[in-house]
Amino acid sequence: MSAAAVLFDLDDTLLWDERSVEEAFEITCRTAAEAADIQASELLQAVRQEARLLYESYETFAFTQMIGINPYEGLWANFTAGDQPEFRRLQELAPVYRRESWRKGLQKLGIENDALAGDLAEQFAAERRKRPYVYEETFDVLQSLKGKVKLLLLTNGSPDLQQEKLDGVPELAPYFDHIVISGNLGKGKPDPSIFIHALGLLEIPPEQAVMVGDKLTTDIKGGNAAGLTTVWINRNDRMKDPDIVPDFEVQSLTELHSILNSL
Repeated sequence: MSAAAVLFDLDDTLLWDERSVEEAFEITCRTAAEAADIQASELLQAVRQEARLLYESYETFAFTQMIGINPYEGLWANFTAGDQPEFRRLQELAPVYRRESWRKGLQKLGIENDALAGDLAEQFAAERRKRPYVYEETFDVLQSLKGKVKLLLLTNGSPDLQQEKLDGVPELAPYFDHIVISGNLGKGKPDPSIFIHALGLLEIPPEQAVMVGDKLTTDIKGGNAAGLTTVWINRNDRMKDPDIVPDFEVQSLTELHSILNSL
């Protein structure tokens, strides 16, 4: 049976989020290095570690795991949307989390400077917002599929943050017939229910849908469980997982054409 729809993940599938985050960290840490006479690379490592540890210490951690919101998104998210009470708690925590992550990172390098930590927290968020990178082939592939199959964007994350990412690249959203954000549903990939919801919007059975994403543990695991054909976009030769096997593995979205033609 041929494919009637393609479901795309957003972060690090269509948008190059990893590059955006890395550059924001590097620039912010260089500011700190000049201000406090420390190594930018050491602070980058320390802040990443401290942010993860602090993020995991909050009572909201299980919820953020379920929705699919990572610690580095928490360093620039405001969590102003979403109906679940956990989002209101995250909204309260966000300013403290941002500042404390940088304060603890500086502290790990022997720097006690709360004012600098606050400035760095604000700078990181601003730098990340300046960098809505898109992969080179994204628009060509979407353009080639538009009108031939239904297109749906299926992304984990906080509703306001994912919408902000889309607003940063306004040409992207019009390609899609539907946009589904996990924070609006209260469930995230790999939970099969979010895939079933997406299929209901498309009004097609799972065997007519293809899921394309970069994460085995969310996009591929969930797509497999829901009965979709799965395509793992593995640009950087990441390790395979014998327990999560995609139907197809590609290094570029341009390889989708031959896969869809073969179905």
